[in-house]
Amino acid sequence: MADIFDVIADGTRRDILQLLLRRSSDGQDGTSVSQIVAEMGVSQPTVSKHLKVLREAGLVSVREEGQHRYYSLSPEPLEAVDDWLVPFFVDESDLAEEAASYAPTLPEPAARVAGSVGRAAASAKNVVQSALRRLGA
Repeated sequence: MADIFDVIADGTRRDILQLLLRRSSDGQDGTSVSQIVAEMGVSQPTVSKHLKVLREAGLVSVREEGQHRYYSLSPEPLEAVDDWLVPFFVDESDLAEEAASYAPTLPEPAARVAGSVGRAAASAKNVVQSALRRLGA
């Protein structure tokens, strides 16, 4: 399986992912290849090639109905990207200082867990803020 960063490095694949995200936000249960071709203005073979890469990376799922295939976004693999990016937006020393101010007597194993929980909370905050920015809120 290709590295998730290699998969999303391609602009056309990112455009396809954004299109699928937008359509799923609109309540659509899958998008056909022909709809993707029409909206993006890219050739059908090119779209199919990129959908194959996205499918193999687990970023899209496909549902078959007769001769038609409908693609949907599967964002779970992007969590690895999110986990990698969060430290660039969150100062871990601030998290450690804040955790220490709340519970300076925590045993080391509990302090490590608290740090992990703090990073997860920061990641969730980043996801929510990103979603709100996309919604224009």
